[in-house]
Amino acid sequence: MIEFKDVSKTYPNGTKGLQHVNLTIDQGEFVAIIGLSGAGKSTLIRTINRMIDITEGHLIVDGTDVMTLKGKELRRFRRKIGMIFQSFNLISRSSVINNVLTSNVPDMPWYKVLFGIYSKEQKMKALEALDKVNILEKAYNRCDELSGGQMQRVALARTLDQSPSIILADEPVASLDPIMADVVMSDFRRINEDMNITILLNIHHVDLALKYATRVIGVRAGEIVYDGPSSQVTQDVLNQVYNGQTVPTTENDTKTRKADDAERAGKKEKRA
Repeated sequence: MIEFKDVSKTYPNGTKGLQHVNLTIDQGEFVAIIGLSGAGKSTLIRTINRMIDITEGHLIVDGTDVMTLKGKELRRFRRKIGMIFQSFNLISRSSVINNVLTSNVPDMPWYKVLFGIYSKEQKMKALEALDKVNILEKAYNRCDELSGGQMQRVALARTLDQSPSIILADEPVASLDPIMADVVMSDFRRINEDMNITILLNIHHVDLALKYATRVIGVRAGEIVYDGPSSQVTQDVLNQVYNGQTVPTTENDTKTRKADDAERAGKKEKRA
């Protein structure tokens, strides 16, 4: 269980990242966090594993006040929480399986890390993680041979390999095309349902949030303005979350991209 109790975050420059947030997230929930850029979505999820420290209130994860953790206790705590980024963070020249195996590095002796020595059990577990995201056949390919969607699935497999109870995802499909974004979001949902792993992701495209998550949290200027089932998100709710601005969806972004491409093509023709 994750509990935010009157949590606030103020950055050194005075920016309010979070303001008096109160949330309870039970084990096994699939939560999408939506809002404008700069609203506080990334701040919200990054406080859970203490990539960002809160400045007020209490943040409790599985009965532990995360701000009391230091040193080895904090590192051990973070092992239970997987983190996935938009940028994949893979070693491009290394094989897929070796990238997954790096999840074991924090618990390995230095000489095994240096020479890449992994046990048979570790290798089997890595292959199982790849199988769970349907990319087992790429286990011995180099990562720089993969598409963006495949690389994100490798990143997800690496996270699964550390046996987390919580997965945090920061814009995990923002750089993917709509088809691959659907595939990766399907992987998240299946993992959530089959393994009872809590998933919190902040996401740009509202249509994907409503399609895959069971709960939606809307953030505006660091405050929670909506928290409820995805099935109950209405246009009025979205207007409140996005302050009346255009709601970002895969369809809207595709239209914008096509218009930008057409404009650039027109400028090239004029110059020619």
